[in-house]
Amino acid sequence: MSNECKVDCGRRRLVVATAAVGGVGAIAALVPFLSSMLPSERARAAGAPVEVDIGSLEPGQMMTVEWRGRPVWIINRTASMLETLPKLDESVADPKSEKNMQPAYCKNETRSIKPEYMVVVGICTHLGCSPSAKFKKGSDEGMDVAWLGGFLCPCHGSTFDFAGRVFKNKPAPDNLEVPPHVYLSDKRILIGEDKKGA
Repeated sequence: MSNECKVDCGRRRLVVATAAVGGVGAIAALVPFLSSMLPSERARAAGAPVEVDIGSLEPGQMMTVEWRGRPVWIINRTASMLETLPKLDESVADPKSEKNMQPAYCKNETRSIKPEYMVVVGICTHLGCSPSAKFKKGSDEGMDVAWLGGFLCPCHGSTFDFAGRVFKNKPAPDNLEVPPHVYLSDKRILIGEDKKGA
């Protein structure tokens, strides 16, 4: 083999190796650049609907999911929770849900598509605090009526029933918001979209 071939072969290997390393470096630099152009996980979550599996939610249990950076409560209401609602019509500020705090298909006594499931944004309509679930009956929560269970906002004492309706003479001006949602099946809810309307 001549010296000329040894020099040319060595140059070729050097050029190929340099090109390979340069290509890998270009791809490595390109990936973060391209991914920075995609919306972040947080940005996608900010407006995207959230699919929730409620198959394991037992009667009397509550779960919290996040939608648009806000907590959404889903409660599988028991028969006794539902029985409290008509008893409280005289005690709540908007018993017929006449203010637009829910989609039209949830403007009913239970403020829901399916009576057993309550779906509300868990933020007090007064100053944006998050109320606490107070499911036990009997204890006086500072109201004129016996406490039948629901939610108490610890910040300023607003109280809500098991339909998210606010009690009269409380700082919160409105019922808890019912977000748009649709049942995809008996065990799955899509929060943030109501393409079927019910």
